[in-house]
Amino acid sequence: MSHSTKMVNTTTSSCLQTTFLQARLRLVTAVALACAFFFLSGCTSSGSGADSKEGRAHAASSHAASVAVAKVEKQDVPVYMVGLGSVTAFYTANIKSRVDGQIMRVNFQEGQIVKEGDLLILIDPRPYQVQLEQMQAQLFKDQASLRDARLNLDRYTTLIPSGSIAQQQVDTQKSTVDQLDGQVRTDQAQIDNAKLQLVYCNITAPFTGRVGLRQVDPGNIVHAADTNPMLILTQLQPIAVIFTLPEDELPTVAQHMKNSTLAVEAYSRDNQTKLATGKLMTIDNQIDQTTGTAKLKAVFDNKDNQLWPNQFVNANLLLETRKNSTVVPTAAIQRGPQGAFVYVVKPDSTVEARTVAISLTQGTATVIASGVVPGDTVVTDGQDKLQTGSKVEPRTANPADTRNGINGSGAPASGTPAS
Repeated sequence: MSHSTKMVNTTTSSCLQTTFLQARLRLVTAVALACAFFFLSGCTSSGSGADSKEGRAHAASSHAASVAVAKVEKQDVPVYMVGLGSVTAFYTANIKSRVDGQIMRVNFQEGQIVKEGDLLILIDPRPYQVQLEQMQAQLFKDQASLRDARLNLDRYTTLIPSGSIAQQQVDTQKSTVDQLDGQVRTDQAQIDNAKLQLVYCNITAPFTGRVGLRQVDPGNIVHAADTNPMLILTQLQPIAVIFTLPEDELPTVAQHMKNSTLAVEAYSRDNQTKLATGKLMTIDNQIDQTTGTAKLKAVFDNKDNQLWPNQFVNANLLLETRKNSTVVPTAAIQRGPQGAFVYVVKPDSTVEARTVAISLTQGTATVIASGVVPGDTVVTDGQDKLQTGSKVEPRTANPADTRNGINGSGAPASGTPAS
């Protein structure tokens, strides 16, 4: 019995072990199948994502980019040099009195345009008229004494041969005549001075100009030693503008001055309004070492009085006009490793990057030496989305911004030759 019981126990234990191993094997198999399923699912998802990205990229590449375009034009381009300037009156006079006296009449109104020689202020002339009459009376007296001395000299001279008079007396009489003659000349000089003082009582305009604010009124006493002027007279027609340019540009300006008279345009401080057109007169004879600039002087007719002394303006010096230049908007120029280039729109609405050679940059316009021809269409905005072959949907740029090298404000900008 014991032997049979042992065999039964052994058989039961073996069955349990076999069952445990089978269960464990099924568990491992299930885990392995699950891992394989998830792995395959991940690969499928990744492949689908890649296909989706490629699809989106293809869709994007087929979508036309909206860009601003402009035509390449052939036109005349003015070349300017721009400097900050100040308006200066061609003539300025601080009118002061040259005599002492009371102001009798002020013969002008503030802001009036007066002509050369017009009476401005009358100073009481009566004291100087009295002095003149006194000098004239003194002259009359001394002339009478001189005539009497000359008659005596003639009498003494006729008595010399007879020995009736000493030679010394004759010489003394001659000296008296000379002294009286000198006195008469002094009197005449004093009379001329008194007449000049009378002239100074009438203060007249030394040139045609505009009267400023009056500093004195009738009844006031003025003196020749006064430091403050009675009025300031400025000539406004013509008028001058003094502006500065860098010293490196002076040789170019001087060279162009030899060939012709250079035009200068004056614009308002905000560079929005053209005030007047004049001509360059001269270049200063020295350079300011503290700023590295030189002064230039331009003259304007100023018929409409748009310029006023001490007014700040932007002076635009026209050096030359380049005829029949190939011009593109400056906004179309791009920079890359190979240099400057533009995107040219082809007839099939795709773009091509084309290298260009820049001759001159003038404000919002750039003169091209080679690379594009008049009639080509270039992209002026939206270039960051493009590459060669990209499809575009053009929209026309504002032509006012790309005309004749004129910037958006309407004033010419300084030309910058390409390096």
